[in-house]
Amino acid sequence: MRARIFQPAKTAMSSGQANTKHWVLEFAQQSSREVDPLMGWTSSSDTQTQVKMTFDSKEAALDYAKDHGIDAQVIEPKKRKHNVRARGYAENFAVDRRGAWTH
Repeated sequence: MRARIFQPAKTAMSSGQANTKHWVLEFAQQSSREVDPLMGWTSSSDTQTQVKMTFDSKEAALDYAKDHGIDAQVIEPKKRKHNVRARGYAENFAVDRRGAWTH
């Protein structure tokens, strides 16, 4: 069995970093998918692709994969280039604002 271990990125719909601290072990697809001719649904006989396991650390995920004979590939997360400073809404209207006011 092949699997990948990764740290999920934040969703595009949120600005917070929730659910990005844990590591996920996800199995790779073993068999091809087929399209049902009547309904057009996609199906597969491989149920392992539905399994996603979460771990607190990368080492815990690697240990689990090693103990169960899973060939795991680790994908390191891409870190932010800069830190985002927490700001309040009122800072948009501050008198010492750096950029020009456009309205």
